[in-house]
Amino acid sequence: MIDWSRVNELCDEVGSEDFDEVVELFLEEVEEVIARLRTAPDPLQLEQDLHFLKGSALSLGFTTFSNLCQDGERVSADGQADSVNLAEIVAEFERSKAAFIAELPERVAA
Repeated sequence: MIDWSRVNELCDEVGSEDFDEVVELFLEEVEEVIARLRTAPDPLQLEQDLHFLKGSALSLGFTTFSNLCQDGERVSADGQADSVNLAEIVAEFERSKAAFIAELPERVAA
């Protein structure tokens, strides 16, 4: 679900003093798109939304979530945006976020 080696790599890249800010920004930006997918998904924008989510998720180690976004992005690119299971994508984000927040203090080297 979470690639903790990627999370630690990111922490090393940005420095521990800026890591919390990077995580906060990631969650804010992703949650904006997730909120749109929950309430008013735009089939014409879905491919771009899922591409953004995929990249954001990869940068912070949300592997399973990123994979679901990639699959949805492909389906959308094939003109079948209406068949993307947004509920599954949103639910995986929530699971990944909960695991990330719960495990972050003990998993990331300070």
